[in-house]
Amino acid sequence: MIDHAHDLDAVREATDRLLSATRKLDDSALAEPSRLPGWSRGHVVAHLSRNADALVNVLQGRPMYADSETRDRDIERDATRPKAEQSADLAESAARFVAAASAPADWSRTVTMRNGVTDSASRIPFRRRIEVELHHVDLGIGYELEDLPDEFVTREIDFLAERFGGHPDVVSTSVADDKGLAWTTGGGAEGGPVTVRGTAPELLGWLCGRRDGSALTVEGGPLPALPPL
Repeated sequence: MIDHAHDLDAVREATDRLLSATRKLDDSALAEPSRLPGWSRGHVVAHLSRNADALVNVLQGRPMYADSETRDRDIERDATRPKAEQSADLAESAARFVAAASAPADWSRTVTMRNGVTDSASRIPFRRRIEVELHHVDLGIGYELEDLPDEFVTREIDFLAERFGGHPDVVSTSVADDKGLAWTTGGGAEGGPVTVRGTAPELLGWLCGRRDGSALTVEGGPLPALPPL
């Protein structure tokens, strides 16, 4: 069961962690490479600001982005701003998102995301939490997958297992962590079944493309290659 109010509280907490961490960066640190290929830390922060506004658009019935080119251009435009501007934008855009997500609404309605993807409005706070938590890790400033709240890690594995379920390029795959939790995903490609085991942070890192899966154990075949998110 999706609890949009709980997820919104969690977004606030994750955002506070992110804001506290990014306020410690100076202009030169923002210009350094992030863990995302081709992006500086400034790109990551700019993306988080623009994503908050894009999700406000979704909640208010507008297109998430005008188009992919505009999205990319806005991130490039904002990536090299001074730290003070970046920090202010990150905080203000986050506040706009929280305000929009706190307004009375029909949370059972279907909304349209980027590239025509649809979802329940109630899941938008969790989608924002994913952005904040994982991109905080992407900054490479001391916040790691192992630092993510356990509840978030489990739910994000749920989310990604569902996303890859039946994918035509992924063999039938069982995923199991070291605490007894298990998921199934894939199944659209020939081969398998394969079982992938490891700690929940390592499983999440593989599923979301942040780690190569070398710390996981695989039975029944090679580690499945997952499509990009």
